[in-house]
Amino acid sequence: MTLDAVDRDIFRGRCHEGAPMRAFGGQVAAQAQIAAGRTVDPDRRMHSLHGYFLRPGRTDAPIVYLVERLREGRSFTTRRVSAVQDGEVIFSMSASFQRPRDSDDSHQLRMPDVPGPDEQARRWGPMLIAPDFPPFQLLDIRLVTSSVAPADGMPRQYVWVRVDQPLSDDPLLHVCALTYLSDVTLSTTARRPHQARPGRLDLVSLDHAMWFHRPFRADDWLLFAQDSPTVGGTRGLSRGMFFTRDGELVASAVQEAGLLRH
Repeated sequence: MTLDAVDRDIFRGRCHEGAPMRAFGGQVAAQAQIAAGRTVDPDRRMHSLHGYFLRPGRTDAPIVYLVERLREGRSFTTRRVSAVQDGEVIFSMSASFQRPRDSDDSHQLRMPDVPGPDEQARRWGPMLIAPDFPPFQLLDIRLVTSSVAPADGMPRQYVWVRVDQPLSDDPLLHVCALTYLSDVTLSTTARRPHQARPGRLDLVSLDHAMWFHRPFRADDWLLFAQDSPTVGGTRGLSRGMFFTRDGELVASAVQEAGLLRH
């Protein structure tokens, strides 16, 4: 998540790979969040982001993040971030920040009834395949259950996630870490019913949106409840909600990914 300040509203970072030699989209999005957050008053918290992955990023060259200050309101602040590599925009994101306010009006979806991270959950598949991959050493992701519900045909998976190292108390770092975590498993939900067909099925993130509802810590266990309402036209839509162990809904995510078979 570390970025170098190049000039006012200009930052530079590097990303590890997701696919071979292709920058991991979750890290690009998280670094764009860091860049946006550095231009906002510290009393404001990011509550939403909407991003588009426009071109694949490379891992052998830096990425420059250009921040535009779109709005400075009394309650809300808006930023647009362009991630540029070799003179081309590879990722574009709008992010909104709000000064925290108390409200008596509140409701939320009930947390799914699933085993806790220390009960029946097991390490998520790719973590077993590449346990020495440095980014995976910083994460703990445990699969609870994965299925295609016979009633509605919708694939679902439930995973417990956390950053497996203590983080500082900076709220921006925790929302950025959660964006990173969301991109590790979310698009695979859409792929699950189609994995048995012949050929290699690759995933390419197209866009990603998140909403942060309540304060949380990304270094504490969070249940990521995911489903995929549709796949069609080589695009798959996946949704997910993050719950604390106490059942509090703290964030939601939606992603569309390209499903390319070779």
